[in-house]
Amino acid sequence: MNKTVLTTDIKEYPLMRRGKVRDVYDLGESLLFVASDRISAFDVVLPNGIPGKGKVLTATSLFWFDFLADTVDNHLITANIDEYPEDLKKYADDLEGRSMIVIKAERIDIECIVRGYISGSMWKELLLARQNGSNEVHGFSFPSGLQESEKLPETLFTPSSKADDGHDENISYAQMVDEVGNETAELCKKKSLEIYQKAADYALTKGIIIADTKFEFGFKDGRFILIDEVLSPDSSRFWPVDQYKIGASQPSFDKQPIRDYLNTLDWDKKDPGPSLPDEVLNASAERYLQAQKLLTGKG
Repeated sequence: MNKTVLTTDIKEYPLMRRGKVRDVYDLGESLLFVASDRISAFDVVLPNGIPGKGKVLTATSLFWFDFLADTVDNHLITANIDEYPEDLKKYADDLEGRSMIVIKAERIDIECIVRGYISGSMWKELLLARQNGSNEVHGFSFPSGLQESEKLPETLFTPSSKADDGHDENISYAQMVDEVGNETAELCKKKSLEIYQKAADYALTKGIIIADTKFEFGFKDGRFILIDEVLSPDSSRFWPVDQYKIGASQPSFDKQPIRDYLNTLDWDKKDPGPSLPDEVLNASAERYLQAQKLLTGKG
């Protein structure tokens, strides 16, 4: 059983941000990203975590950074703890396999979401639009007969607002242009679609449908780079090809067992969240690890 790491406490460097999953430390010229085993559901961080989740997220992102390197630059400097500053090495038990040192970039404050299939929040918004006699959502017109989880006629770039805490909200491309400017918006859209297609084609050969995913980008000295995590079970909807069926929600390689369990409770979906039983945590841990093994061949 993997050790569960919920928080880190590195005293030599300032904690820049503690998000839903990651602890980010300011190393001066660079940042230290640590992927914890924290788990959130309904925008609430739960009191216990998924064993080994942070290691899966890190290993999966490292695989994709390498796989996509000829398509887009990224922020990775190193994930080899032997190359870390000496004063970080004493934290090896908490950092090994779940951390990386990355470029300190100027983040573009937009979630760059790519959808190859209709699911999640976009499906819910389409259902609401249909109640009002429309098949249009955020400027996109969908076929009238489109069903839940169906492959879209064309892959869509659907940005959302960026929130470190709380809930991101879908926005139109025109709103994104207003936020970041036309040139940056076009670059985000172009690169998001390119890397999604390359990753989705590869994943299909490994038995996984990437239904949708989100990317984050930034600039470093004018250079456009991929930042944060990439194509992990936290940032993407991974479906098993052999269980795919149009017209319903799909089984997925993520925290679905946790969502299912929480929906059986009398909980108001507000902080504090309930503790989770080991069997529910381990069921999710196995799904995360299975995705890593299928995609990377390791785990």
